[in-house]
Amino acid sequence: MTAGATIRPAVSTTATSSRTFDWRRQYARQVAITDLIVLIWAVFGTQLVWFGLGSAEVSIREDSRLSDISYWTFSTGLIAVWMILLATFDTRGYRVIGAGSIEYKRIFELSVRLFGAIAILAFLLRVDVARGYLLISFPLGVAALCVSRWLWRKWLIAKRANGEWVARVLLVGSEQSVATIARELARSSGAGYHVVGACVPSGRIADTIEGTDIPVMGSVDAVDRAMRACGADTVAVTSTDDLPADKVKQISWNLQPGRQHLVLTPSIVDIAGPRLMTRPVAGLPLIHVETPRFTLGQRIVKRTVDLVLSGIGIVLLSPVLLVLALLVRADSPGPVLFRQTRVGLRGETFTMLKYRSMVIDAEARLQALRDQARDAGNDVMFKMKDDPRITRIGGFMRRFSLDELPQLFNVFGGSMSLIGPRPPLVHEVELYDPHVHRRFLAKPGITGLWQVSGRSNLSWDDTVRLDLYYVENWSLTGDVVILAKTVKAVLASDGAF
Repeated sequence: MTAGATIRPAVSTTATSSRTFDWRRQYARQVAITDLIVLIWAVFGTQLVWFGLGSAEVSIREDSRLSDISYWTFSTGLIAVWMILLATFDTRGYRVIGAGSIEYKRIFELSVRLFGAIAILAFLLRVDVARGYLLISFPLGVAALCVSRWLWRKWLIAKRANGEWVARVLLVGSEQSVATIARELARSSGAGYHVVGACVPSGRIADTIEGTDIPVMGSVDAVDRAMRACGADTVAVTSTDDLPADKVKQISWNLQPGRQHLVLTPSIVDIAGPRLMTRPVAGLPLIHVETPRFTLGQRIVKRTVDLVLSGIGIVLLSPVLLVLALLVRADSPGPVLFRQTRVGLRGETFTMLKYRSMVIDAEARLQALRDQARDAGNDVMFKMKDDPRITRIGGFMRRFSLDELPQLFNVFGGSMSLIGPRPPLVHEVELYDPHVHRRFLAKPGITGLWQVSGRSNLSWDDTVRLDLYYVENWSLTGDVVILAKTVKAVLASDGAF
């Protein structure tokens, strides 16, 4: 979303006409059916591959009081317990579906616990379960479940784009906090929170929140009537400073259990879940926010991953690197590699490598282009969609980010990381506000949140926000997700110029 964009409430004819439809339970039922099909395929499929159609049995030692059981029975029990755990760990709950990695993380964790328990019980009860059977069914089942859930997520996001299968949210709080939370929810439409109205202290009717099209449905004392009027099933309290004492508690008492929901939205954004912990103290739900930690262990893990993957990439892509070098040399006069000073970890400068994609006097022609009206980039970063300095092969390489492949050598050498903030130019850093310098707490990356979220189409504020979010909330799982999204972003080539 660009700065100043209008925030509109998600009003859908289909959604409005079916307010009583419990999409949460329907979605959970549908996913449960596919979970069962997936596990039957994975577990029984592994059994058939490993043992064939014969009547193989799980062997129990003679001195045990238990008798041998058929693998058909064992597989059926394994599927049943797996399904129970998927429900117990709330992997189909509306709080985790549609966005984020919690859904997949829970599937993996419960599966590890299940097969770990099987291994322990098999040892204690002297049960001889075929190791190959377990070693295949575990990863196959987890992978199949994750793929199935990913497909369901794509289906759900498509539904939500039309205003269906969403939580219809009534925001309650000060006008400023309502507008802020509405903008953040609009950034993540796939999460399924569509704002349909607001209740503010002033309580003025037939008006909208300033800068948005969100209608004001009344004062904070009219939440019940407002929910009925706009068909909301979720109340999101955006601030409590202007609310009467015990108002939040009264709102929760008036909600229909299981059908209407209450959400409290603290005025903190861009903080990942692992840094938040709720701790009840004397009836107060205290939210602990961990400060960003850049431990030695985290740096060792990240550096190890960078070293291994960049080394593998250099070896595997060496033919491609050679072909691109020859094409650059044949296309226009000048060196194959373009070397540029960038600012990296702790504000230290380094030489970044790229294939040359512009004419050799590109820097000399830059000032003349700065004086022209630009159609891309932002206040700090200079970009043009049809930059006349780009060569023919350079345009092709930029479209698919092939010009950045030599940065694998930067990663291998340690001046860059595979994933991190965008490496800025020295003159760009001179324009930074003080807080933007926090992006230098991490090594710059070949790709990052900036790369997979719009690239050159982003405003400067959004670029900074994404970079700082990455730096302060780094995780190895997040890096894996960004790498996967990078492939999609490169193939789409949106914002690449």
